[in-house]
Amino acid sequence: MKAILWRDKRDVCTLTNIHNTPAEGNFCNERGKAIKPQIVTGYNHHMGYVDKGDRKANSYSISCRTFKWTKKLFFHLSDLAFLNSYILHSSCGSKKMSHRYFRYTLVRNILAHAGPEQRVTRQLGTPPNVESHITRLEVCGSKHWPIPSEMQLRCRMCKARGVTHKVFMTCRKWEVGLCVKKTCFKDYHTKAQI
Repeated sequence: MKAILWRDKRDVCTLTNIHNTPAEGNFCNERGKAIKPQIVTGYNHHMGYVDKGDRKANSYSISCRTFKWTKKLFFHLSDLAFLNSYILHSSCGSKKMSHRYFRYTLVRNILAHAGPEQRVTRQLGTPPNVESHITRLEVCGSKHWPIPSEMQLRCRMCKARGVTHKVFMTCRKWEVGLCVKKTCFKDYHTKAQI
């Protein structure tokens, strides 16, 4: 057995018992290009789809940086599944398309069959014992803007806490005096109990 190390873009290590070792000396031709050892040219000629598949799978890889090896494995297996389906599609005599366009079409079809995203609301803990129909909370996105008031009013939330605080701001929708600097305005429109 002969071990040969040839440096291309990366180190190429080979074991052979067929080919002769390269002669010592200069491994460049007259033009200055490196001469490949006979084993490397023979391997490239007879390798089939081993390295070509690896090259094609890595050309449009969906891998992302992650520390979890399970995610890396999942993305690698997805790349191989996409490549195998492309090779099967090409061998069936179907319309010729590039590997990139095939992946794009495949992902688009997968997403089309998945349907729209559905948000599932689940309750955490026991629900509070409050009235479910509170009008000031239902329309919290429409016309609830703090506007200046002509007269001084007492803040509704501060009053509920037992604090006297005079303000010149009201809610445009409910016309209730609320503090803007504190969290009173937000609390009034988001919390069920005042």
